[in-house]
Amino acid sequence: MRDYGKVYGRIWESADFRALSDDGRMLVMYLLTCQHGTISGAFRLPDGYVCEDMGWDAERVSKGFANLSEKGFANRCETTKWVWIVKFLQWNPPENPNQRKAAVKQALGVPENCSWRSSFMATCGQSLGIENPSLTVVEPLLNQKQKQKQEQKQDNPSGSSADKLPPCPHQEIIALYGQHLPMLPQPKPGLWTGQRAKHLAARWRWLLTTERKPGVLYAKDAAEALDFLGRMFAYVAGSDFLTGKSGKFTGCDLGWLVNEENFAKVVQGNYENRERAAA
Repeated sequence: MRDYGKVYGRIWESADFRALSDDGRMLVMYLLTCQHGTISGAFRLPDGYVCEDMGWDAERVSKGFANLSEKGFANRCETTKWVWIVKFLQWNPPENPNQRKAAVKQALGVPENCSWRSSFMATCGQSLGIENPSLTVVEPLLNQKQKQKQEQKQDNPSGSSADKLPPCPHQEIIALYGQHLPMLPQPKPGLWTGQRAKHLAARWRWLLTTERKPGVLYAKDAAEALDFLGRMFAYVAGSDFLTGKSGKFTGCDLGWLVNEENFAKVVQGNYENRERAAA
């Protein structure tokens, strides 16, 4: 909890601010100065907090946030009740290493099921120095030596560590993909075969056998591998390029994502919304 919030006098000259409703402008002032706010501009704010602090009923709170969302000032997740003031870090960048450290901690504390988390990380993660925050990994994929080592494991007779890996749950991953990316083409039932299935199995094996740093695998078991893929699909959902929103590419689907080269680019964070992050 903070003791004060900063509001610049120039806000009254802003066309975006003046375009808000009266309640919208009042809610802006509340978000920028309330004790629930954080140095990252992202924080949990249940309806009850706003109702109590501002003397509003729940319907008025909902309409106020809808106005802020429509005008691009703030996003609010109805599931987690977390709020993000979209340009907060642009207006109030951390002034010293301790503030930056605190902002990073707060940013990484945004729940993974928050509806705007991917956009928040793509927009603010770079300014905070969080590399590829949506997946929380930045290491490259297999180098040549690692590939040779993995191939040797795969060629070993039964009893090798590769043989002890949990089998790739294709249908569970397909369902996870559909949950996060319903806007993209979906695999047809019974037709997930051939190279696409082989590529998915290879990426599954990679997650369970590759170290993202010495002694730490990307995933130590099936649950962690599924969690990683879920976060990856959420990252893809936040990319205007991959989802086709930018109009520059419309070829992304599950088969495209599990191709080794494409998978590597996604994991390394190559498809963030750069233009929006620089706005």
